[in-house]
Amino acid sequence: MSATLLEKAPAKINLTLRVIGRRADGYHDLESLVVFADVADVLTLQPGAEDRLDISGPFHGKSGAVGDNLVLKALSALRQRIAGLSGGQFRLEKNVPVAAGLGGGSADAAAALRLIARSNAVALDDSRLLVAARAVGADVPVCLDSRPRVMRGVGELLSPPLELPALPAVLVNPGVALATRDVFAKFTGGPSDDELVDVPREFEALIECLNQHGNDLTAAASACAPVVADVLAVMKKLPGARLVRMSGSGSSCFALFATQREAAAAAQWLANEQKGWWVQATTLGTAPGAP
Repeated sequence: MSATLLEKAPAKINLTLRVIGRRADGYHDLESLVVFADVADVLTLQPGAEDRLDISGPFHGKSGAVGDNLVLKALSALRQRIAGLSGGQFRLEKNVPVAAGLGGGSADAAAALRLIARSNAVALDDSRLLVAARAVGADVPVCLDSRPRVMRGVGELLSPPLELPALPAVLVNPGVALATRDVFAKFTGGPSDDELVDVPREFEALIECLNQHGNDLTAAASACAPVVADVLAVMKKLPGARLVRMSGSGSSCFALFATQREAAAAAQWLANEQKGWWVQATTLGTAPGAP
């Protein structure tokens, strides 16, 4: 029996999110500076067994029907592009909230593509992996190697990897799921022209840059789920918080700190004060294990 393979699927954080405009196909062109956390789902593959997916972990109950999971869709998408691929038994440990603006499902799909490639001796830089990733979902391509990038279009246009400082952070999810389509339905802003260029590598300069580029979907997400505004208000009062923002289309939010000690103290206080919130101290940047 082949050895079990393992990949982590780190949470994706949108440090910025600019809505450029609506496309003819109904989707929106975006621009977003993306980094990854050291909080992650864990996906394993036992090659050669019958194709199946088992889901466990604290958020397994909110993951929807197994047949609709992006892990299996990733396997199908890659098989359509590479004949004769073997699959196997996937086991997914869901540690990241679902429908939360953290790219959990997309990261899982990207991890599945990496596992299938490893199991079938397909190079991780094979262009067919990227094509399959694009077919599965807009956020899957940027999750393939979990490195900081600026993504544009609907997620298919990726900058080269960026060198950013490690960012001590606190992630918070109030336990409310938000569908991206519902948030965009509430979005009433016009096209934004504030293009993100020359992302700084130094911490203080990066914080200054981020303060000039926000998340255009915050008001729409708050209209869908007013608790988002409540979370942001509470987090802005955290001692040492240098930047507080929503990630993606919500409902998760993050705060950046200068030190891991400040982030850990803030996370402990929040967890004690808000028992119903998912709170994690983390470090944002290049996820562990990324090239």
